[in-house]
Amino acid sequence: MSIKLIVGLGNPGPEYEQTRHNAGFWLVDQLATQGLQRDKNFNALVAKTRIAGEEVFLLQPQTFMNRSGQSVGALCRFYKITPEEVLVVHDELDIDPGLVKLKKGGSSGGHNGLKDITAALGTQDYWRLRIGIGHPRTLNLQQGVADFVLHRPRKEEQPLIDESIARALVVIPMMVQGQTAEAMTRLHTVSK
Repeated sequence: MSIKLIVGLGNPGPEYEQTRHNAGFWLVDQLATQGLQRDKNFNALVAKTRIAGEEVFLLQPQTFMNRSGQSVGALCRFYKITPEEVLVVHDELDIDPGLVKLKKGGSSGGHNGLKDITAALGTQDYWRLRIGIGHPRTLNLQQGVADFVLHRPRKEEQPLIDESIARALVVIPMMVQGQTAEAMTRLHTVSK
């Protein structure tokens, strides 16, 4: 099964642009070489692009994070995209900055964007590209999780996150071509 839709999760607006919670937006911005266009039908920024010779939709919901499923569900229904053809790119607290992991299905891990997408699609059976941002506790910070994800990465963290996004971009063409096992092996071998 190949990927037909790549969703970057984040919060809309300039005040959130550089926050950890917008890591999914950062990756999709790099894929959208021609830019994204506002589409009121999906309450999102949308682009259609070609990756590895295949047509792929790019989506950045313009709802807040916890309502991301509205945009994802609407686009999937309209274009008849199945959950197995969806790749959601998001920040991940349980992975250190500089690491990136790929998985299919599983729980939301407390991520409100994933919870809403699961509810909208009626299944957890979609792909997730998890960009490590670390957890305030493991990074020895005294911030609460909500405060942490809504702040910019520290100076030493941003280059690590950028490197993990660059590694993820290398395996996206494999995902689009349905080579998910190869993509996972390559990504996880490099990012251990």
